[in-house]
Amino acid sequence: MLIQSQISDIDTPSGLMRTQIVRPQQEGKFPTIIFYSEIFQLTAPIVRSAQILAGHGFVVLLPEVFHELNPYGTVLAYDDEGKDKGNADKFAKPLEQHDSDTQAMINFVQQQGYCNGEVGAMGVCIGGHLAFRAALNPAIKAAFCLYATDIHSNTLPCEGGNDSLSRCGDIKGELVMVFGKQDPHVPAEGRTLVRAGLEKQQVNFSWHEVNAVHAFMRDEGDRYDAALALRCYQMAVELFHNNLH
Repeated sequence: MLIQSQISDIDTPSGLMRTQIVRPQQEGKFPTIIFYSEIFQLTAPIVRSAQILAGHGFVVLLPEVFHELNPYGTVLAYDDEGKDKGNADKFAKPLEQHDSDTQAMINFVQQQGYCNGEVGAMGVCIGGHLAFRAALNPAIKAAFCLYATDIHSNTLPCEGGNDSLSRCGDIKGELVMVFGKQDPHVPAEGRTLVRAGLEKQQVNFSWHEVNAVHAFMRDEGDRYDAALALRCYQMAVELFHNNLH
């Protein structure tokens, strides 16, 4: 399936959010995946992930997750300077602003003639957390969360009792969680805590722990595991085809 790309600035309560939209070229109405990036925003590997998904018949929205904190089009490098800036942004933006960003994108999708109104979420690293967080919204029918950080540790700013794990009982769609067993950002005890929380709330979820380090989906650098990445894309496409009609 051939794809196309465009840029839209979506109005949110905390300002305009530049969003790249990758979607099929052919006419029709397609389901939507909101794809949340790492702290580095819309890097080349993130855009390539969106292109893979769009080629399977999805409209993929790529928001600049820290749009309040950076000029439009800011992409951080995969180096120490970029990591420091991205981590500073991560701890500066409350989860409630991510919630309103998600709702703004859902509202946008409902107004587009090329969308069928069905919405899922996917993300990597903090984006995995934001996909999990998006699933608290009843409009999100499915979420695929890759090595989601900071859920177990409750370290992202939010109002008391509004952390993502405490609210996981609000998730009504199907959830898939994928973690690397060699990922130091989400250690074994952290994974156990998240899984126990989901089980306690009887969330509809599946759980995958693979032999991989953090960021194994990123097709730049020495962490990339192409075979595992292919498996994850296949699982994600199956999840969204099954849930977004």
